[in-house]
Amino acid sequence: MGTNSKANRGPSAGPENRRALLAAAREVFAADGFSAPLSAVARRAGVGQGSLYRHFPDRTALAIAIFDENLAALETFVDRPESTLDDLLDRVIEQALASTALIDLVMADAHDPRAVHLADRLDIVVARLLVREQAAGRIGEHVGTADVILAVSMLAGVLARSDAADRPDVARRAWGLFHAAFTPR
Repeated sequence: MGTNSKANRGPSAGPENRRALLAAAREVFAADGFSAPLSAVARRAGVGQGSLYRHFPDRTALAIAIFDENLAALETFVDRPESTLDDLLDRVIEQALASTALIDLVMADAHDPRAVHLADRLDIVVARLLVREQAAGRIGEHVGTADVILAVSMLAGVLARSDAADRPDVARRAWGLFHAAFTPR
């Protein structure tokens, strides 16, 4: 009797399974929305549902893990001295376009103790870059970290509610408005 299932490698497969689950969740949620069955995520990752629930006990945990990865990429990006606020917002827009299915969940559960650290990390990323941008004269002194976070939140909300085909244009137009507001006075 043949089988297509992978051999159980035990705990050593944990990190690989987690990476596969996160990649699969991004694909499944982007294609089918956040209400897609978690079994589809496990199937796409090539693991059993038990493995999925060991790593991510619920949808919120899975969404938070995806945003943790997004923030790690932004933190690495901001470490580069040539990074600008324009570049950061371009990356945030790219992430928002790819993760619109998750935005509402994380916004709705923003006070979930598991999600609080996401806001703290984003504040640090934005604050570091904002100081550099203001010193270079590209962003006005009237702009604070909270202003940039508000702009990002507004943009994420609008993108999540826009038709998929319209999202790139909506993002471009919104960034144009924010850019005008952030320009030195």
